[in-house]
Amino acid sequence: MNDILRQIGDYGIVPAIKIEDASKAVPLAKALAKGGLPLAEVQFRTEAAADAIRNIATEMPEVLVGAGTILTTEQVDAAVEAGAKFIVTPGFNPKIVKYCIEKGVPVCPGCTTCGEMEQAMELGLDVVKFFPAEAIGGLEVIKSVSGPYPNLKFMPTGGINEDNIITYLKNPKILACGGSFMAKDTLIKEGKFDEIEKLVKKAVTLLHGFEIVHVGINSADKEEGEKTAALLCKLFLLEPDVRSKATFAGTKFEVMHLPFRGKCGHIAIGCNFPDRARSYLERLGIEFDESTATYDEKGKLKFVYFKDDIGGFAFHLIQK
Repeated sequence: MNDILRQIGDYGIVPAIKIEDASKAVPLAKALAKGGLPLAEVQFRTEAAADAIRNIATEMPEVLVGAGTILTTEQVDAAVEAGAKFIVTPGFNPKIVKYCIEKGVPVCPGCTTCGEMEQAMELGLDVVKFFPAEAIGGLEVIKSVSGPYPNLKFMPTGGINEDNIITYLKNPKILACGGSFMAKDTLIKEGKFDEIEKLVKKAVTLLHGFEIVHVGINSADKEEGEKTAALLCKLFLLEPDVRSKATFAGTKFEVMHLPFRGKCGHIAIGCNFPDRARSYLERLGIEFDESTATYDEKGKLKFVYFKDDIGGFAFHLIQK
């Protein structure tokens, strides 16, 4: 898979942006980045699209910007010249797809039928857009048509919102979801970038689903650990679960039988998608200890420790 598309998959959500005033592009990009989603698909539905892409690419290079609703090769040229790093089309147009491939620009064409998907794969693509997703059957259709194509990934767009996006993303066939629910046209027109930032944060919070799964408490030895676990069980009406290296008090306290990671202990952070969570946290400056990472049979991250402690505690991500 192309590195740009892989990066899009790490973000998980692709904000589909319609901009009628190019001067609003940079404030919008800043709102997306501050909200935790430095990515924008600027739709070529307005005359301001190319200038908006250019403004973002020039002043906010940390934001991955692409062009959507591309219908002609001339638009491809205009978008790429402005700084677009990827192209998205509403339907499957072989001429545009071949043109993008020749120019070395990642392209994600809209495909809704098996015939279109096979044509895309014949041209070497492994990611296609699925549009308008909800209107034509949504995830159930993707599940039905994708069976014969194990290496094909989808980017559904159209009708994606806070209520259904996690269901889509939990399917292994979905690379990312496109949507405008966090940056609606009216908010952009009215310059309500603080509101957009809040909506982006809400979407990113929903995407990752971070929550404390349990707190690990270090002990000097097994005897001390069992006493600590017994006290916690008594205080909070929990049941003990004695294991080889620790005793759990219910599910929220893991009392280690010996000193373990972290000066004080460790904290397990559950998340929906450990790979995406790690990528997100790395963008914030968190480093990980790869020697602790475990993966499933498909190579997806399940568990990994942060490299450094926070407040005397070691932290690790874990699949919820």
